[in-house]
Amino acid sequence: MSISQAALVFVVLAPGVVFGVLALLWVLGWVPSERVLSRITGLTFSACVLALAVLAWKLASTGATSVVVTFGNWFAVHDYRFPLELMADRLSTPFLAMTVVLSGLIGQFSATYLHRERGFLRFFLLLHLFAFGSTLAFAAGSFDLLAGGWEIVGITSVLLIAFFQLRSAPVENGLRVFAVYRACDIGLIVGVFAMHHWAGTASFDGGLPKLTGAQSVIVCLLLLLAASGKAAQVPFSGWLPRAMEGPTPSSAIFYGAISIHAGAYLLLRAQPLLAQSGLASALVILIGVATAIHGTIVGRASADAKTSLAYASLTQVGVVFVEIGLGWTSIAVVHVLGHAMVRTMQFLRAPSMLHDYHQMHSAIGGEIAPTGRHLEDLFPERAQLWIYRWAFDRGHLDTILDRWIIDPLMQVSRVFAKLDHIGIPRSMNRPREVEISIPRPARQGGD
Repeated sequence: MSISQAALVFVVLAPGVVFGVLALLWVLGWVPSERVLSRITGLTFSACVLALAVLAWKLASTGATSVVVTFGNWFAVHDYRFPLELMADRLSTPFLAMTVVLSGLIGQFSATYLHRERGFLRFFLLLHLFAFGSTLAFAAGSFDLLAGGWEIVGITSVLLIAFFQLRSAPVENGLRVFAVYRACDIGLIVGVFAMHHWAGTASFDGGLPKLTGAQSVIVCLLLLLAASGKAAQVPFSGWLPRAMEGPTPSSAIFYGAISIHAGAYLLLRAQPLLAQSGLASALVILIGVATAIHGTIVGRASADAKTSLAYASLTQVGVVFVEIGLGWTSIAVVHVLGHAMVRTMQFLRAPSMLHDYHQMHSAIGGEIAPTGRHLEDLFPERAQLWIYRWAFDRGHLDTILDRWIIDPLMQVSRVFAKLDHIGIPRSMNRPREVEISIPRPARQGGD
């Protein structure tokens, strides 16, 4: 194994190994102190940054387009192969750098932010697991392995949304996000299956699978479903404000930087297939434009800083989708990296920003001129009120999904539940009655 290959393997596996070791020690009864845990986190991601720098230098000095590490197949069933293959190229390397740098930054920030928090160890375990899932997804050499990292990112996102589990709202919102993730991830799983069925492989080392025009359209639409759910694009944007229930550091790294851009990475990886399908490209552009407009309007009516920043992220990711649909891949990558860095800093500084704003508000006597009125002035007053009500309910997206998708599915499930009991004797449906006899106490002498 060459130096560049060893560096790639280390970048991907280091956070996962640290998670496994810390989790095992916790199961055995040893809980590290906050100082030890923060130092382990800092050393882990610092080493990952150095390894990634070596990898990038090797790629630049040798002129190679990619570094590939193959471990064979995880398992094989008939003609299906699940390849364990890592790849670092011009697309995945910037995303790997973004992941390890921002994960290390969040780790150091959280050491102070979550000081003496009951879930301190749990947060850092999930942070390392999330970093492992992200690097695995970005460095995967096939859509099969990418789906594995994709699912790890999803479950850590849900667990961090429900981090403050003693309150009901974080748990309920985490379950809502989990339901949206699982519904949309069907697109990725079925898309990978379709690639194997039609092309015999889902690997993108050396090029994407060869598909016909109609096959490319179907696969791209399936991948677009998965990407839209992960990136909270319309009509799945309703889960994004619910995700703000988690700690601010996790909100920064998930919905300001890495997780929300995973959908864009999936589409960038599938860009050659998108280029073959005008319909899929047009739909990507349409969804991006709708999401950008939705995020802009709803974000202006948000009542708290984190939700406002989340919708600002949503707007920029919508613009990234438009760039991908137009085929501007280089611009999209630069946009993602710049937006991730800026938005992470804004999320981390949100509490301080509010403090500074209140101080300024008091210092000048409570008179701060409103900004951004030029957009509202373009519409008559009645239209402004209607748009505000629409934005205040976040575009009615949750209501639409509940009324037209979730409720019909629940009604169908109730019908099947009733049909399941037809023809079964009533005695089998009723709980069995168990007769319990309580012995009477023996009589005492003298009676």
